[in-house]
Amino acid sequence: MLDARTIDIIKSTIPLLESANTALTEHFYRRMFRDNPELKDVFNLSHQASGRQPAALFSAVLAYAKNIDNPAVLGAAVERIAHKHTGFAIQPAQYDIVGHHLLETIRELAPDAATPEVIDAWAQAYGVLAGIFIGREEQLYRANESKTGGWRGTRAFVVKEKQAESEQITSFLLAPADGGPVADYRPGQYLSLHLDAPELVHKEYRQYSLCQAPNGRDYRIAVKREPGGTASNFLHDRIQVGDTLRVLPPAGDFFMDVAADTPVVLISGGVGQTPMRAMLDQLLRQGHPAPIHWLHACENGTQHAFGKDTRARRQAHANLDTHVWYRAPAATDLPAEDFDALGLMDLQAVKDSIHLDDAHYYFCGPLPFMAMVKETLAGWGIADERLHYEMFGPHQQL
Repeated sequence: MLDARTIDIIKSTIPLLESANTALTEHFYRRMFRDNPELKDVFNLSHQASGRQPAALFSAVLAYAKNIDNPAVLGAAVERIAHKHTGFAIQPAQYDIVGHHLLETIRELAPDAATPEVIDAWAQAYGVLAGIFIGREEQLYRANESKTGGWRGTRAFVVKEKQAESEQITSFLLAPADGGPVADYRPGQYLSLHLDAPELVHKEYRQYSLCQAPNGRDYRIAVKREPGGTASNFLHDRIQVGDTLRVLPPAGDFFMDVAADTPVVLISGGVGQTPMRAMLDQLLRQGHPAPIHWLHACENGTQHAFGKDTRARRQAHANLDTHVWYRAPAATDLPAEDFDALGLMDLQAVKDSIHLDDAHYYFCGPLPFMAMVKETLAGWGIADERLHYEMFGPHQQL
């Protein structure tokens, strides 16, 4: 626990943090990668280049400072980050490296304000936070290895199937090389791959949503080819059936958890449908009796992954209703079989069907898309506790 004096000092630095903004975390990452280049094998450097990771870290540091006297309010953020860290196999010693560079960054960017008292306060505050993360992550590591079919660290998996689901999205069916079972997971969670090959400049960790219900035998992920994406292009172009990948246990704090009598609305844009597919698969396998609504938006049929499979499921399950939007259908998409409306997703057009008093809403897709979904649903008066969303990459607030 931090004493009152330390808490007061941390709070006194909030204006300094706010004035520095992401310059603080950008300097931090430059410094850390310069002195500890081995961490380039842990962090997603594309998120560094885009600025998303420095922005996410700055938001986390500022939130911690503002809530230093009541860190419990950050519980959801701690849980989300801890799950992410297990997907990178983060170890306690790495927290010492991060802490060192954080304190040195404060000294270098604010030499006048960074008195010994301020540095000591931040060292104590960081130590408390690091201890929380280390403790929670160890709990997750132990839970993963104690499950039937579970493990700690990486495990070898063989690619059993590689299937083009659209022009941009390819799915991979992965089975353990040792022939043993695999741990169950909660639909919505993701799988982490540790990619290491001569053609890669750095080792790469990447998380991909599991897109089928757990079965104890294998995992299926779907990967969108991103322009210039190091990992996605490697998987699309280099990895073939029979190849072996190093895989970490399933993780993630975004997952479906509903009672049998709860209506479920699954809303996705583009590759954001991947965690929704695992949820849908689970609901249908379990014979979920309440209404299920599947809403999806994409560019056109060439980019509509799993379209025919979704249509077949709708025809086979009376309680499943689907509605698909194509922004710009191609000539080959007509006559329309796999989509219902033109343009961007319009939730108002289906409000009468999906605005249900007891429904839970799960959504995933590009950031502007999710912001639209959340704003619309909240505008209907749907409580926050019934809205659940996943954000690929560093977390941001909608």
